[in-house]
Amino acid sequence: MKKLTCAVQSSHKTEIYIHNGLREHLYELKDKFEKYNSIVIITDKNVASHYLRLVVQQLKSFGGNVYSIVIPAGESSKNLHQVESIYYKLSEFNITRSDALVALGGGVVGDITGFCAATYLRGVDYFQIPTSLIAMTDSSVGDKTGVDLDVGKNLVGAFYPAEAVFVDPDCLKTLEDRYYIDGMAEVIKYGCIASSKLFVRLAGYHYQEDLQDDMEDIVAKCLQIKRNIVEEDEKESGVRRILNFGHTIGHVIENYFGYQGYSHGEGVAVGMYNITRMSVREGITPQEDLDNLGKMLVKYGLPIDMPEMDLARVKDIVMRDKKFTGDVLNVCVMPKIGSAEMVRVQKDKAIDLFTPDALEQAELPEEQADQQ
Repeated sequence: MKKLTCAVQSSHKTEIYIHNGLREHLYELKDKFEKYNSIVIITDKNVASHYLRLVVQQLKSFGGNVYSIVIPAGESSKNLHQVESIYYKLSEFNITRSDALVALGGGVVGDITGFCAATYLRGVDYFQIPTSLIAMTDSSVGDKTGVDLDVGKNLVGAFYPAEAVFVDPDCLKTLEDRYYIDGMAEVIKYGCIASSKLFVRLAGYHYQEDLQDDMEDIVAKCLQIKRNIVEEDEKESGVRRILNFGHTIGHVIENYFGYQGYSHGEGVAVGMYNITRMSVREGITPQEDLDNLGKMLVKYGLPIDMPEMDLARVKDIVMRDKKFTGDVLNVCVMPKIGSAEMVRVQKDKAIDLFTPDALEQAELPEEQADQQ
């Protein structure tokens, strides 16, 4: 079993356990759960059919009450209406600060459970058991919780660390192919911004079975990278911004198509490729690295072409991006595979990120270079 610790500036330490088959050994973690009078598992309908009964049985072995809340699957559930519904369930279960929540699912379940934990009774403990590749390699670690508004993604949230994260890569075997591919966008992102060795390793797989056999190591590498960045910059005021590589464009695409046409990973893939097209034009990135990125994304079944969108509506969405600092949008680019730096885009030029022809004339002064 691989074990990491993420110690943030708030002095809180989140323990991270990574092991194939871990979901079947939760009963061995008595020291983590026995102090709670009640535990509430929050999951979605898809994950519940695979893992809820197994997790409930094991957590009941610790002697306390175990409840479950099952929400609809998908990004459309990540909203304040769903949060309110969960609050009322927690009240019905008489949950107090001596109890805990458990997020059993992908990024949506993790985000909404973390937000409820941060805000219900002004804070209760919670744990993450991620079941999607995006959640395992990215969203389950780093303290970010949140929900969407109609006008933008993750606009309401809080930094609130989990007590522990239990990652079982074997859970990916029940994941639909589209969502497995979806998660690979985040894995590729880590190779782009911080590890050329990881990028080369991903390029070498020819079959999904070989990739899955190595997934415990791949997940650990991604989380080591994220852990190191989060420990340096918990609240995303500096180096942590490089984790948003491709996300500025990706989030807009997700929102524009109502979280139906493009998944998170698909939007991020389009974002990474088109941001890199821009940085090639600006002389920041070699053409060869763009070509290799494109080949990698296509290899894993991810899109690279910018979809046709109404620019007036796109502008309305992008202007609400929380990565703005005053009139400047902070955008991550990849000078070469395995490194990242931030550039500044003036607010009135942000729409140019979605108009490839305009990018040929864009001027993006370098803000800082954060080599990983």
